[in-house]
Amino acid sequence: MRSTLNMARFIQAVLVLVILVSVSNMASAAGGYYYQIKIYHFKDKAQEQAVDAYLKDSYLPRLHRMGIKNVGVFKPLEADTAKFTYVFVPFKSWKDLQDFDSKLINSGDAAGGKDYVDADYKSAPYTRMETILLSAFSTRPAPMVPQLTAPKADRVYELRSYESPTEKYHYTKVKMFNSGETDLFDRIKSNPVFYGSVVAGSHMPNLMYLTAYNSMPERDKHWDAFSNAPEWKALVANDEYKNSVSKNVIVFLRPTEYSDY
Repeated sequence: MRSTLNMARFIQAVLVLVILVSVSNMASAAGGYYYQIKIYHFKDKAQEQAVDAYLKDSYLPRLHRMGIKNVGVFKPLEADTAKFTYVFVPFKSWKDLQDFDSKLINSGDAAGGKDYVDADYKSAPYTRMETILLSAFSTRPAPMVPQLTAPKADRVYELRSYESPTEKYHYTKVKMFNSGETDLFDRIKSNPVFYGSVVAGSHMPNLMYLTAYNSMPERDKHWDAFSNAPEWKALVANDEYKNSVSKNVIVFLRPTEYSDY
């Protein structure tokens, strides 16, 4: 009798544990990812090469060891804007993101990155570093890996930023994406990497998203399909979504050979 009672209590405890773990996982998933975009500004090629060496030999390997994957490193396609490097890092929670950079620099585990970390103030590896933080859209709470077949040197990534006149218009534009715009990108296979609402940055309120293509002609073909799609025509004709974007900034990027994308 006692043995049967103990077994019943054990089974009950296991079921409670399973439920708690499931609820915890669901809550974590519902929260969505946070994204960090770093933009390094350079005055010359020497600075750019110094940052490339750090990112390739130290930064990305350390992130991988910490369990952070799908880190993107990109360069602008246009020659006149080539003095920038974009770094995309996805975090599973705000806790993972909080104080991440300072902990990384001060951890003492800078194998391969000593020249960057300990650079003298007279020979800094960049002129300035811009940081943008985003929260993932509710309908696309995690980053996606694009299914591309072209060599990295031929790929085109399109980073778009939609600025809105007010916060209310911004959240209206986010609603527009979640009401069908993201589904359309999936349907025409534009290889979205992420969608996010900017929570900290120099141009707010705004949202940003990144799509990927094997080539620029393929990109143009996909955008023709997007603009002619009945779903888009229905969304853009909806009075609720009018005037929700005051400025659209587009940057075309190409992944470095050591980028995860």
